[in-house]
Amino acid sequence: MGEINLMELYPRSKRPIEERGKLITEEHRQIARQFGREFFDGDRLYGYGGYNYHPRFWTDTVRRFRDHYNLAEDAAVLDVGCGKGFMLYDFKLLMPRLKVAGIDISEYAIAHAMEEMKPYVQVGDAKDLRFPDKSFDFVISINTIHNLPLEECKQSLREIQRVSRGRSFIMVDAWRNEQERENMLKWNLTALTYMHVDDWQKLFAEAGYTGDYYWFIAE
Repeated sequence: MGEINLMELYPRSKRPIEERGKLITEEHRQIARQFGREFFDGDRLYGYGGYNYHPRFWTDTVRRFRDHYNLAEDAAVLDVGCGKGFMLYDFKLLMPRLKVAGIDISEYAIAHAMEEMKPYVQVGDAKDLRFPDKSFDFVISINTIHNLPLEECKQSLREIQRVSRGRSFIMVDAWRNEQERENMLKWNLTALTYMHVDDWQKLFAEAGYTGDYYWFIAE
């Protein structure tokens, strides 16, 4: 298990944290946590503000995953929280023989998944992955399991551990100092479990999670 930033090639933009913090209400959060149309394709205060495919987002990052984990051309990869399947699509472009699968809690996202990815994605819950033990060479979950309450988040870590063959990478909401904590409270829409990086590492140990991880930091 290791802390490693495998998302450093993912495009970043300046986040309007102060502005958003003044506008977001609990009603916005309640609607966002339904993970429906408003979250993906509604107003920016509810989520993405339009969740559309663009090759600049995942192309370099999936290559980074492939190279770091030395994935075989016919490896099996699971994306927990796959949304509309954009990352898996770029994986298949890079490695056509790859066996891919994705689950997402959002019926809206799965219904509006990329046509090429619809055979590979399904509605599912991160805390109850409907796959046999050690089904996948690599399991990924980006900014997903923190949307569960603490005990369910812990269970999702156990599930990722169970279905993987030893290689996994997750990214979760976290902070390292007081300023980052304040920023997270202003920025967060959907996460129910977010904490200091040290507390996350304790949780990983409690859950028996031995994969890799990194943090989404609001800055």
